[in-house]
Amino acid sequence: MHLVKLLIFVLILAFSHDHVMSQFSPFNTSVIPVTKDTITSLHKVSWWLLKSTWDPYNFLIDLDAPFTWKECAVRHSQIPCWFQGECRFPLSCHDRLCKEAHIYANPRCPSLNITAKYGCSICPVTPLNPISNSCKLSQLTTEVLSLYVTDGRNPYRSVYLPIGIQFVVSCAPSSLLRSFPKGVQGVAAFSWSGVAFLGDGPFYFTPSPNLDLRTILSYTPLIRKSSKSLGYYIKLNRISIKGKQTIHFPLPIKSNYVKLSTVVPYTTLRSDVYKALVTAFSKATKKIPRVNAVKPFSLCLKASAIGSVRAGFRVPNIDLETQGKKVWTISGDNSMKLTGNGAACFAFIDGGYEMEDAIVIGTFQLENNFLFFDLQNQKLGFSSSLLVRGTPCSSFNFTQILFH
Repeated sequence: MHLVKLLIFVLILAFSHDHVMSQFSPFNTSVIPVTKDTITSLHKVSWWLLKSTWDPYNFLIDLDAPFTWKECAVRHSQIPCWFQGECRFPLSCHDRLCKEAHIYANPRCPSLNITAKYGCSICPVTPLNPISNSCKLSQLTTEVLSLYVTDGRNPYRSVYLPIGIQFVVSCAPSSLLRSFPKGVQGVAAFSWSGVAFLGDGPFYFTPSPNLDLRTILSYTPLIRKSSKSLGYYIKLNRISIKGKQTIHFPLPIKSNYVKLSTVVPYTTLRSDVYKALVTAFSKATKKIPRVNAVKPFSLCLKASAIGSVRAGFRVPNIDLETQGKKVWTISGDNSMKLTGNGAACFAFIDGGYEMEDAIVIGTFQLENNFLFFDLQNQKLGFSSSLLVRGTPCSSFNFTQILFH
């Protein structure tokens, strides 16, 4: 794992974390380090949960999950959670959060109609592994969570929240962790229905100590496809390479809905969209020598002919014109993947003709981009690559944890 290549900030919406922070802390924002698994290209966050001491747990980031889940077994306790480690209070089927979780029940998962057997003292749910698409029957319960707070420049351990904050999570059996990166113990839900986190900034990185990253963001509406849709979507007007229009929307019905994903490693496109994009990029790079394709990619260039990561790859930018005519630029750092043996491959995948969404933007294209999910105003703030500013996401100062 290496630190913080993907950075996601989400504005508080559904739960009372902002209220808790205002009561116990001079800061209204939390910050969480994000790490990438080099084998799977998936990203995780680390949260501190209370056992006998505060221990870190690693969660896979999922923008589609209806609730957070982790490997655990439900234990009933009559003692308040902050007085002992690993105690949990299972939610009942009457709880509002239980009823909300049931709105998003996956029809492929086991039935939740088990009250005849277990009564209403529990809230049955079906945590889902987004990689294997497998799910298990479990139940919603609570954990005690501790977060770093920040003034925008440094992370702080809050001495004003020694007991942490109550956090709703589903338990799940260890078998549901199969196919996850090593050391990942569950899924962190950051969907429309999930517990929103962090806050509204400011945000400063060490190479640009006086630049609040909020000031460089462009915004486009965040779209929810339906009341039962959990993922985040934006709309595109067109995709351009070297300023030339290559794909103009709308394509066939709803094709201009573009999904954002943290469980898809590389942007995946429906075959007709992919062919249009790769053909245009191939024409724009026709003077660069080709090498044999490396799966899962179909177009690979000679790496030494396009420069380096440090200096920036010398390939055309890909401009995504969003709703409102704001442009999200994908530079070479987010379009070319070094695969070894002298190859740099166009890091987009042909997803076939049966894709539900014509374009799913994956984590490779999100790396070193600052994304601000403003759920309250239903808009996405985006920066394009921070590398062109000399401000990689890994430059946020996590080297020193302060206390306040």
